[in-house]
Amino acid sequence: MRQIRKLIFLKDVLILALTCFGGVQVHFVMFMERFVKKRRYLTEAELLELQALCQVLPGPTSTQTITALGFKIGGANWAYLTLLVWSLPAVTLMTLAALGIFYLQQNHISLHFMRFVAPMAVGFLAYGGISIGEKVILRKIHWVIMAVAAVIAYTFPSPFMTPIVIVGGGVVTSLQFRKLQKMEKTPLQIQWANFILWLSVLLFAAVLGAVTQSLPVRLFENFYRNGSLVFGGGQVLSPMLYTEFVEFKKYLSHQEFLTGMAMAQVVPGPVFSIASYVGALSMRAQGVFGQLWGSIAATTGIFLPGTFLIFFVYRFWDELKKYRGVRASLEGINAASVGLTVAAFVRMFIPTATDSAAVWAILGTFSLLQFTKIPPYWVILGGILLGILF
Repeated sequence: MRQIRKLIFLKDVLILALTCFGGVQVHFVMFMERFVKKRRYLTEAELLELQALCQVLPGPTSTQTITALGFKIGGANWAYLTLLVWSLPAVTLMTLAALGIFYLQQNHISLHFMRFVAPMAVGFLAYGGISIGEKVILRKIHWVIMAVAAVIAYTFPSPFMTPIVIVGGGVVTSLQFRKLQKMEKTPLQIQWANFILWLSVLLFAAVLGAVTQSLPVRLFENFYRNGSLVFGGGQVLSPMLYTEFVEFKKYLSHQEFLTGMAMAQVVPGPVFSIASYVGALSMRAQGVFGQLWGSIAATTGIFLPGTFLIFFVYRFWDELKKYRGVRASLEGINAASVGLTVAAFVRMFIPTATDSAAVWAILGTFSLLQFTKIPPYWVILGGILLGILF
């Protein structure tokens, strides 16, 4: 009976992987409907608590939530299987999108019909940044952290500045921990295995990439590092990837990246699947098989750290959240993440500012997302249709 229940859970995960469009907010509503109300795998309060935990950890929030639920139902092996079922449809579609873009480029087929899609991605970024900001920018200190983070990230567009900005924001608000209510603490019972695994993979990949200079290994390390540092979901990950792979390493062009960023809004499942697209195009010089290896390296790198960390923290989260310094630091981390999004928006907007059609595409996309309930995939498909017609 237990095995049948676990298989039903995997079927539910697959259904969600094929139907969950949009970001974490939309995913959460669908998780609530299927996992709580329909199947009763857990209570509404338990899902809310699990969601809160995943939001304060680096990594993809929806993916960590559904993976942790798989862990709760069937242990570590079932959690990894859950991760595979949840992410595979989106990863496959984004890899195919990268292969399709490369094929069109190689055969000199015009991509002009996609000309509205790239600026629309900037509109998505603006909407995502404002949506997050409304939830986390609540006090004067948050505004200051956001502004300073944005200025630093814009002035120094290096992937190495991201962890400094994020950690710095957390330190600033952690110093104000006395303003929070005290909670009765119990000793932390920490099992370090998954943390050691996470850190070991991070260090080993960095050393191996530096020694071998293998592009697939370096891609894995790049995405593993980004997956270990991103707070705030896909809206924050995309600016980090743009800084590293467009501005810093120049593996993708501005247009290519924004096209992939928009496509990630069209496919169901985790928005972190944009990593598969970026990884594939980063290895286009090695042909189709090289692109597939690039996709695998990037996808594995972006999803693994969040999985290791949720396994690590989930076991003692009830005790950890009682420490005021930990709770206080989350405010600064979130505010700094919004600052990173602001900097990325400015950098992405400037190249399109001289094109009036692109500016209107950005404004139109933002307005549709902000003031209507039109699903994101219909907005993108509408942009593609406009590109074909005009």
